[in-house]
Amino acid sequence: MPELIHPRVRKQVIEYLSKKGYNRTEAMLRNESATQDAEGKPLTSRVEDNGGSKYGKGLELTRVWIEGNLDIYKPELRRLLWPLFVYSFLNVVSEYYIQEAGNFFNAFKGYFEDEHSNDLRLLQPIALPEHVINSEIAKIYRGNKYRLSLSSVAFFNLIQFLESNDKLGGSVMVMILQTHMNIVTVERAADESYSLARMLGRAKEPESFPAEDEGIPGHNAGSANIDRHTTANILTRLKLGPLPMEQEMLEDVQAELEEEDAKNPPAEGQSSLVQEFEQLIKREESEDAPARADIPLPPSKVRDVALEVQKVKENRDRFKIEGRTGGVGPAVSVVMFTFHNTYDGINCIDVSGDNLLIAAGMADHYIQVWSLKGEALESAFPNVPPEASRKLIGHSGPVYAVSFSPGIAGPSQASTGYSQVPSTNPQHLLSCSMDKTIRLWDLEMWTCLVVYKGHDGPVWDIQWGPHGHYFMTGSRDRTARLWSQDQIAFLRLFAGHEQDVDCVAFHPNSAYVFTGSSDKNVRMWQVTNGVPVRLFTGHTGNVTSLACSPSGKILASADDQGTIILWDLGPGKLLKRMRGHGRGGIWSLSWSAESSVIVSGGMDGTVRVWDVAEPGNAAGQGKIIGEGGAGTKIDGGASAAQGSAGTGSKKKGKETVVTPDQISAFPTKKSPVYKVKFTRMNLVVASGIYTP
Repeated sequence: MPELIHPRVRKQVIEYLSKKGYNRTEAMLRNESATQDAEGKPLTSRVEDNGGSKYGKGLELTRVWIEGNLDIYKPELRRLLWPLFVYSFLNVVSEYYIQEAGNFFNAFKGYFEDEHSNDLRLLQPIALPEHVINSEIAKIYRGNKYRLSLSSVAFFNLIQFLESNDKLGGSVMVMILQTHMNIVTVERAADESYSLARMLGRAKEPESFPAEDEGIPGHNAGSANIDRHTTANILTRLKLGPLPMEQEMLEDVQAELEEEDAKNPPAEGQSSLVQEFEQLIKREESEDAPARADIPLPPSKVRDVALEVQKVKENRDRFKIEGRTGGVGPAVSVVMFTFHNTYDGINCIDVSGDNLLIAAGMADHYIQVWSLKGEALESAFPNVPPEASRKLIGHSGPVYAVSFSPGIAGPSQASTGYSQVPSTNPQHLLSCSMDKTIRLWDLEMWTCLVVYKGHDGPVWDIQWGPHGHYFMTGSRDRTARLWSQDQIAFLRLFAGHEQDVDCVAFHPNSAYVFTGSSDKNVRMWQVTNGVPVRLFTGHTGNVTSLACSPSGKILASADDQGTIILWDLGPGKLLKRMRGHGRGGIWSLSWSAESSVIVSGGMDGTVRVWDVAEPGNAAGQGKIIGEGGAGTKIDGGASAAQGSAGTGSKKKGKETVVTPDQISAFPTKKSPVYKVKFTRMNLVVASGIYTP
């Protein structure tokens, strides 16, 4: 047994180490001295005196108590474990308990891998106090208080338990709560989300989701505030109204509509095209809409007038979708185009706005375009014969996204009686690739017009703006960029995500853009200055798809965990979560013309239709099992249904909870759905690949 060192000698050694600059050894000796009495004997009367293991004992004590608590309090109390784990781990490392820190991390990380895998990956290399000082993730957590809301009853019971077990580790957890956390207690009567009915409902949920106000703003799920150092929820005022039409174009469109009404008078009970146009247009600038000067667009042409006229016609004659009526969802029709014999060679699909063309980006570095009518595609070049499909070659890496320029099915020459009818079909196609480039293709000559360069990594997604001319890209270099069709260099750089920007989308008025990332966050940016105006942090998986409603007020975002979240853009609030897809990714979202219904498609091989409004009765909640069905429609109001995981499989599939927001689901025959789109007539067009 080693001899005990006299306290006076120990003090002299510590002073010597400090003088010579041996800071680490000095700190370790001081920690050891703090656990010994005047005679050098260890003090172990309390768990707080047991070195780095005190945090592990305290966290395990708290975890066991939470799991043994009443079911109605478990979901909210479980949200405590993650911040307690993070701050405990950082404290253990900071106090030079190197071995205990590794043991602590390995013992508890398994509880958080599903929801916090990215943060765990960043925390794992931290092993020394120097790492805590220099690590970005440690700076975020230690420099901010973690916000969490708890019902007053649950919080009172928690503190009472920890204080009564202070010698077993409770006091350590109380110290973390006081030092590093901002606990907001909520009375049941004051907040409907903490009512007994809501708490009982959450207790039955198989998964626990972060609350809207939880975490550190700018990092964890919580506030829409873009500044994590701001305590107040101060948000930029948004201009979400439609972009006003220029006066000359407005007059031309109105004249064309009046002429059309004279030639084809509306049916009885049907509004005229001019009346429909009056309801749709934004005549003059106002505070709730951006100014035309903010979004410079090229001068309007005859084609632009024809596009607007055709939009008014389709808006009037569309199939009206008004949401649920008496608890029954609207009947939505879906047309599915499936690619066979692809051998996993297709990475992405897009359907043109006139619903006449479909393009696929290939893993073999090219794009192929077909006619949805099965017709041969002609070329503007003389002496070039029509072909069943057109192959666009130019990229030197796999193609990850394609996007048709805005277009709409217009009247033919025969139907109008005019020999010169301006084409309203899409004129260009954009593509992006692993080769870090974006290419602009002409759909008449089937050649590449421009190669845009600027990203420092593979480009994952690309989208045209609603008015054409501008387009957005997202890349592995963690940035999104705004481009103009007529300029070779990018116009805006949007930087702020901590990981890849996987998906991008435009606001209908082109004044804002949205980016979704593998860091599980969604950001909203102002186009005019490139400044972030909203941060939406509530996803538990990588964000895989974005779509803004035609009304411009709601954003839908989806992730690879099968969850769709609706966000109210004005106040920056989470409206609700919708679940029903299996895991693997929701790859496409689209809104109906009325902004009342959403359609989604993804890896699980289903097309699902969702109601934006909250259903009046949640009794119709059902369950769907399987990665793809036999083509049967499943209604959201049906009772729970069970099936096998794919046709011919004897293995029982994993249950997927379906929220009552689902109106209907259309399973495919083992065909992951790459693209879904509401046409202007409110017909759903979907496409995917068959994977036997």
